[in-house]
Amino acid sequence: MRTKIEIRGIAKGFTSDKGRLEVIESVSFSVREGEFVAIVGPSGCGKSTLLNLVAGFLRPDAGAVVIDGALHSKPDSRGILISQQGSVFPWLTVRENLMFGLNGHAPADHADIADHYADIVGLKGFEESYPHELSGGMLKRAELARALVVKPETLYMDEPFSALDALMRLRMRNELLRILAKERHTVMLITHDVEEAIHLADRVLVLSSRPARIRASFDVPFAHPRRLASAAAQELRTAILRELGLDEAAEDERRPDASGQADTDST
Repeated sequence: MRTKIEIRGIAKGFTSDKGRLEVIESVSFSVREGEFVAIVGPSGCGKSTLLNLVAGFLRPDAGAVVIDGALHSKPDSRGILISQQGSVFPWLTVRENLMFGLNGHAPADHADIADHYADIVGLKGFEESYPHELSGGMLKRAELARALVVKPETLYMDEPFSALDALMRLRMRNELLRILAKERHTVMLITHDVEEAIHLADRVLVLSSRPARIRASFDVPFAHPRRLASAAAQELRTAILRELGLDEAAEDERRPDASGQADTDST
């Protein structure tokens, strides 16, 4: 596969009343077309800053982001960011939210296109519902459909499922994989959940503490559907946690009992 995104030695810092804070330090990596790359790292290390630099919402102090061989310096319709905060308009129905931004299509086709993507994410029958009438999981489905409907080449996902409970996170991960099997996109995912990264990604990049650098890169060689309880998956999990400086026993203590079991045995 050809290179879709190339990050060349980017650095970023911010100045405040307390002085200069260096967040990203000389980060370089590439993402192939159609590849799913997950990025993990310590809390506050600059994961979201890195994603915003790649997506074009921030400009690096040094280095460059190159997409499809051209310098990338601002957001465009080729890439859509799905954030923790959500992006649907509360005053619009599901259908109206999905129709928003369909400028490249004939107006007469907008409703049909919106309904098609509502169906893809499992919201058929809820096209006339408003966001406050949806459950948390359904709302995330609507946000995913709103991103997909404009047919972006790349999805930038910043911990999109972090506010959901463990069971719903697992369902949304499986839903995302089902959609990506039908409509191939390049994906960059920021997550604090190592198992989520292994479940979804083709490759996992581990960032160091701030100022962030690429500490390690792990290929995920398992075909979908993946069983995270397998010995090979657990070995990979242990290796990533080791790079994060996390003790295995301490990490296990953080995992919920009942819901965590469902989350570790994904299929």
